[in-house]
Amino acid sequence: MFKIILASKSKVRKKILDEHSILNEVRHSNIDEDIIKTSLLKENASPQIISKNLAELKANKVSITEKDNLVLGADSVIDLDGELISKPNSRQEALVILKKLNGKKHFLISSVCISKNGAMVWNYSDKATLTMKKMTDDELKNYLEKISDEALYAYNVYQIEGEGRKLFSSIEGNENTIMGLPVEKIKKYLNNY
Repeated sequence: MFKIILASKSKVRKKILDEHSILNEVRHSNIDEDIIKTSLLKENASPQIISKNLAELKANKVSITEKDNLVLGADSVIDLDGELISKPNSRQEALVILKKLNGKKHFLISSVCISKNGAMVWNYSDKATLTMKKMTDDELKNYLEKISDEALYAYNVYQIEGEGRKLFSSIEGNENTIMGLPVEKIKKYLNNY
């Protein structure tokens, strides 16, 4: 199998590709996600459209300099009743997000895009449904104390394959999607490429 370029800083996405024997090399896109999200929100874009656009922008930007290589961009967002919930920038923000999600059902959307020579050639979005248990403020604070900064900022507040699983009463959907990369669909595309 040929090698793809992963336009992501996510160690988890790299690990998923490695575990599925997809040869990859990492190149950071360095796009300013906050500016793009703000612009799209002004246009009333849904969380899924925002996720899709960010994945495409990351892949396209890196693929401009990676002549004839396939570049994979990815983005994950939380959709709470149509509201975009972004990754926290601090532990205080993480607590605010967890309080918003507390006792509620939300969607985690992971979008992927494969680009070549600066243009998208394939994309896909998948959605998982997660229902968070009703927890006290102290329980939420205790959870945050148990996880590392790296896990907190990389996993959209919860680390589903670790401590985060305990936050939920119900999880419906693909675990790789929840971790940020619907890898089976990527493999299917690459096998047919």
